Amino acid sequence: MNTEKNLQALGIELPGIPEPAGNYVQAVRTGNLLFLSGKGPRNSKGKVGGAVSVEQAYSDAREVGLILLAVMRHELGSLDSVVRVVKVLGMVNGEPEFGEQPKVINGCSDLFVEVLGERGRHARSAVGMGSLPNQITVEIECIVEVAS
Repeated sequence: MNTEKNLQALGIELPGIPEPAGNYVQAVRTGNLLFLSGKGPRNSKGKVGGAVSVEQAYSDAREVGLILLAVMRHELGSLDSVVRVVKVLGMVNGEPEFGEQPKVINGCSDLFVEVLGERGRHARSAVGMGSLPNQITVEIECIVEVAS
């Protein structure tokens, strides 16, 4: 699969990559693994299950997935170098009683499969947090296996 052609066919344009908010890098490659720093949505804040609906948070997780794909492309030169997404950790800024974290993080997971096909299927954790930086709705990080 040519991933760049697939992006075009899907009408998906990857966004610019936000600058790190501290003394860290976008990603670290060791051997054939690429560890991506956590990313959040650009303009969505609030508690999921309160002021923010599951549908909005799903959309936010999809946006974060686009940013993560943009980081992968930047680091690797092409998304075709992705052998597979290995692991996703999705954190949801939810109300204490909120329990639908998996539905939210599906926004990112569904995108990865849409863009990368079977290479986008991954192991995953979707957890709730009492708060996230700047009160963003979700933060997602991932580990990717890359071609040697």
